[in-house]
Amino acid sequence: MGEELTTAEQGEVAREFVVGLLDRLRMPAEVAVVELDEELLEVRVSGKELGLLIGPKGQTLSALQELARTVVQRRSAGRTGRLVVDVAGYRQRRREALEQFTRQVAADVIASGVQKVLEPMTAPDRKVVHDTANDIPGVQTISEGEEPRRRVAIQPASLSS
Repeated sequence: MGEELTTAEQGEVAREFVVGLLDRLRMPAEVAVVELDEELLEVRVSGKELGLLIGPKGQTLSALQELARTVVQRRSAGRTGRLVVDVAGYRQRRREALEQFTRQVAADVIASGVQKVLEPMTAPDRKVVHDTANDIPGVQTISEGEEPRRRVAIQPASLSS
């Protein structure tokens, strides 16, 4: 096993992994590590034509993030912080789009009084939906189903589950 790594050292391990992968793929890009808080690091990849690293619905990006986490965990003997990898601002754009979509669906639910069940989504996407809807008076959310088909239902707040 590895040694105890500081958060900054964990970020550097993740950055080196991503840079090495980009080199092998011959994809020129800039890679930076940003400490979002004392437990959360974000590895930001920026450049042109990076869609291959994002993949359909962010699936390749999720896999890249898991690989980077695994590399950091294997190099570190101690507890590791949380690590997020973002490519070309995809995660921020996805979060904003989900927030807007959730507000629209919530407005429809409030107007119609009928719950709407959303398509299956990843846990981080479901969290965005729950957090956004929880800030809207008149609706509530529940998660239904099992992974990988787990989905969010947005319902009128008066409807009990």
